[in-house]
Amino acid sequence: MLLPIVDGSPEGPPHEVVSTMIRPAGVPPLSSKVVVPRDVRMRCGANTPGIALPPPDLALNLALMVTLTLNLTVRLGPPGMRPLSGGAHPGCVTLHGTSGRPGPAGSTGRPSGRGAADGPPSGALTWTLAEAALRAVDEVGGYAGGVYLRSGTPGLLRMATLVGLPGQLFRPWFRMHTNRPFPVAEVHRSGQSVHLHDVEEAMRRFPQLVASLPFPFASLYAPVVAGRERFGVLVVLRAPTPGIPVDARDRSRMTRGGLHLGEALADLSRQGMTLEWPGDPVCVQLSTSGAPPVRFGAFEWDLDSGMVTLDDGLLAILGADVPSPCPIDVLTALLEPEDGYALWAAARQATGPDGRPVVRRIRLKGPDGGLHLLEVSTRARHTAPHPGTYAPPHTDGSGAPRLGVGGVPTGLRLTCTLVDLGTGLIGSDATDRLPRAILAIDRLGRVTYVNELTERLVGRPRAALAGRPLWEALPWFALPFHEEQLRAAMISGEPVRFLARPERSTWVSVSLHPGRDGVTMVLLPENAPVRPKPQVRGGGGPTADTLSLPDDQVSALYRPVALAIALSEAVTARQVSAVVTEELLPAFGGRQLAIYLLSDRRLYLAWETGFPPGFLEPFDGVALDAHVPGVETLTTGRPLFFESMEQLGSRYPDLPLDAHSGARAFLPLIASGRPVGSCILGFDRPRGFSSEERTVLTALAGLIAQALERAQRYDTESAVARGLQDALLPHRLPVWEGVETVGRYLPGTQGMDVGGDWYDVIETGRDRLALVIGDVQGHGVAAAATMGQLRSAVRAFALAGHRPQDVMRGTNRLLIDLDPGQFASCCYVLLDPGTGDLRAVRAGHPPPLLLQPDGTAQRVELAGGMVLGIDGRASYPVTRLRLEPGAVLALFTDGLVEKPGQDIDDGIALLGGALAAAGSLPLAEAADRVIRDARQATSRPDDIALLLAARRRGHG
Repeated sequence: MLLPIVDGSPEGPPHEVVSTMIRPAGVPPLSSKVVVPRDVRMRCGANTPGIALPPPDLALNLALMVTLTLNLTVRLGPPGMRPLSGGAHPGCVTLHGTSGRPGPAGSTGRPSGRGAADGPPSGALTWTLAEAALRAVDEVGGYAGGVYLRSGTPGLLRMATLVGLPGQLFRPWFRMHTNRPFPVAEVHRSGQSVHLHDVEEAMRRFPQLVASLPFPFASLYAPVVAGRERFGVLVVLRAPTPGIPVDARDRSRMTRGGLHLGEALADLSRQGMTLEWPGDPVCVQLSTSGAPPVRFGAFEWDLDSGMVTLDDGLLAILGADVPSPCPIDVLTALLEPEDGYALWAAARQATGPDGRPVVRRIRLKGPDGGLHLLEVSTRARHTAPHPGTYAPPHTDGSGAPRLGVGGVPTGLRLTCTLVDLGTGLIGSDATDRLPRAILAIDRLGRVTYVNELTERLVGRPRAALAGRPLWEALPWFALPFHEEQLRAAMISGEPVRFLARPERSTWVSVSLHPGRDGVTMVLLPENAPVRPKPQVRGGGGPTADTLSLPDDQVSALYRPVALAIALSEAVTARQVSAVVTEELLPAFGGRQLAIYLLSDRRLYLAWETGFPPGFLEPFDGVALDAHVPGVETLTTGRPLFFESMEQLGSRYPDLPLDAHSGARAFLPLIASGRPVGSCILGFDRPRGFSSEERTVLTALAGLIAQALERAQRYDTESAVARGLQDALLPHRLPVWEGVETVGRYLPGTQGMDVGGDWYDVIETGRDRLALVIGDVQGHGVAAAATMGQLRSAVRAFALAGHRPQDVMRGTNRLLIDLDPGQFASCCYVLLDPGTGDLRAVRAGHPPPLLLQPDGTAQRVELAGGMVLGIDGRASYPVTRLRLEPGAVLALFTDGLVEKPGQDIDDGIALLGGALAAAGSLPLAEAADRVIRDARQATSRPDDIALLLAARRRGHG
């Protein structure tokens, strides 16, 4: 939308509206005209008539746009133009998406500019973040960057500012959980900077990053901190420097940028702002590098006298000693003759019956001797005695308009605005003569140029394409494959070529040529194209003329996501290997897979498929000094790719080969710098490995290594936890006349399996039995260890003869002292076997069940206290009950009665029914029957403990 800009100069009457400006997305139309004094306009460099200060909200947006490009020059364009300059670009700060969704600055989707007294100064926050990101990108020679900021959700960062990249392509990275294995998360967690100078460094340290963005780039990350407060992370992307680490100067600049931004945010916090980013990021345009600015000028032509008055902007464009005012002939003398005629024709058309504004392109002889393309916009107005009154043109005796010089009616003044296009958005018409469709976008993905052949190819006029996001102008670019190609071009900075099919009957060859200021696209129609086979250079990358893989073969580039998800669910080394077999081999057309794991400086075969039986046995247990590719790839940390078996044989002449034809890839399995093993991929036929495939395979090897390392830790810790659990749980229960007790334990099947559930039966020494069941929060070694300590504490207090309430209070205080922050539930019942009297206390634990002699089961309502480990002053009231002969008391943990989507009370009721159904069975069989369903379940998210105590009949 175009907004009128009016001149409020106090030195004369207001001019007519002669200049316009693009209204940024999300900014409402002007509702008032706020005059800017001439001295302010001069300080801003605005020497073109027709500049005014917009209302406050828009003023903040415009000031933000100008400041972010570090150039306070204001330049405005004529109707139909999209101004662009080397120092400023209207709309250089835009909220991601223009569909009207609320943005992070508030419900209006724009910075508000309010101060602390009026509410959160969201405009100031946007301004601060964008300035810091732009400065960091410029200082370290980057081409993109941004800032992640805390969100309202604990442990979640949101991208608040994205510089130099379109938000539409990077939506999957808008959110970052701080526990994820990505550099942004690690920097925020640790408070330490991360510098990844090339892809190999990134693959070794953060394979998930490269798997999600498999392109060559370098990235630098610095924490945004102030004192001990962590606000977020500052990020810069730049071209990779293979083998050359980030130097100390750039490291220092990044660190300093993060600290300066942290201090600025701390200042905003002190002003009352809540520094949390709730929505999508603000996308920021990079400042244009090295391009001459778009310049504007204006002149007023008195058609009666033939004199023209030139402003300072036009005098600067002319670059000659031209007086003002001067005759029109002085101006037209600087034009080509045909352009001089075009100017006269524009004047006649603008002053004709319709009186419509006219736009013409003319060529100006510049001071450098060359021709500069200019656009001239003309608008006529009648001379009137008073502003706003109409006076017809002068007439001759017959009543017809009197014509002046050039046949133009007299009594008119012509206002003309000129634009020196430079390298602006309209561009030269020279590309219209090229036999190919050309289209350009800026770094935010907006279409900035369309030539005539592109209009015909896509069937849409320039007006419908220019200024729109690419995926709106060409909807087929929103397909995942095409978005991936555009991402590759914008991040890697390297040309990309691929085939697209916008319509079923039309194929188009698309070439993307990226630069700092945007991407130029060349579109060529293809008639039933033959998809060429990948051509491979000596280094393994595709030649410049090679088309990318077709859509049905590009799934290999998307398998990392599926593989990463599957690996996250794999627990054991065998499960990891099975996932690799199912996901990795089909994606790349492989047939053989072998995984070796490192132990005691030797590689041991952990998994194989597809190789001849017994072929890999000689390599099982090979030492790290052996000259074989599986060892070399691990010791050097570099993958090895052999496009044929002949290449492999020539590199390792003494290595036995399992086939005469095929290809092999040897990948190092390295997790966070620690060697884990090596992986061999085998292919039945010779094949090349493109640079994208090499990058993806190496990144996937890092994911596999991390999964295997996690699996090894799991196996080790699980074994330790199981051993600890087995050692700490009672191996037998005491035999007491008149009382029978039975205990059962089932580990969980998810995660670390074992947890902190336990049961115990203690002879207190006073003809009493203590029945105990408890549940420590968490799973694994830590939970098992805490469980052992609590069981020992309860046993010690019970053996000392303490009352049940004192046993629970003492255990509670002990847990607080042992491990602040850890908590546990417990139920303690003291039984008199002779009388059946029970005294019970409960600390946040599910209530027990009582099976009566008549076969009915009921829930025992015990007075409850707080779980152990929370409050050292907590008290635990005692409930007195009686266990009749033939009755059974059931103590259990919540794993037996709690299921996802089911109320725990319903679970207890179901357990009561199962207990009643098994009441006639011997106690041991009854216990097995009660937990039968849980034992047969394939998925137990929690472990289970059960303790049954029964009084025999005839006692009591």
